[in-house]
Amino acid sequence: MYPSMLKGPGDLFADFSRLQERLDELLGDIREPSSIRAVARQGAFPVLKVGSGQDATEIYAFAPGLDPKSIDVQIERGVLSISGERADTLPRDEERSTVHVNERFAGRFHRVITLADDLDSGEVRATYQDGVLHVSVARQKAAQPRRIEVS
Repeated sequence: MYPSMLKGPGDLFADFSRLQERLDELLGDIREPSSIRAVARQGAFPVLKVGSGQDATEIYAFAPGLDPKSIDVQIERGVLSISGERADTLPRDEERSTVHVNERFAGRFHRVITLADDLDSGEVRATYQDGVLHVSVARQKAAQPRRIEVS
């Protein structure tokens, strides 16, 4: 019999509460009003920052050391994908060199962000400068706030 089955009902609810808290940490609190989602795993590359304004949603991917030509940005059905590859810069002559610490990510990467429904997938700009990929997705004109003149 599993140890959790030996606990009383009060302990079981505490376990469920801790599980919910952990899921909220990993996936974000699903009760939040935002519909933008990006699952963050520890050590995920590139690190993301996503924010929304009145005119657009801005995505920043912190990815130093990349060739801009190696970055692939795609949007399809409200899902933005950022993928590419970062070359390994460690010495290859294994007989004469020793790596003591290697904390820099190298290899293929792929990040996915689910976007809000009111964004215009036809109005996307992407730039890469100083190790930061900036993707801007414009909000649909109908979804943007506008002032209505009262007569």
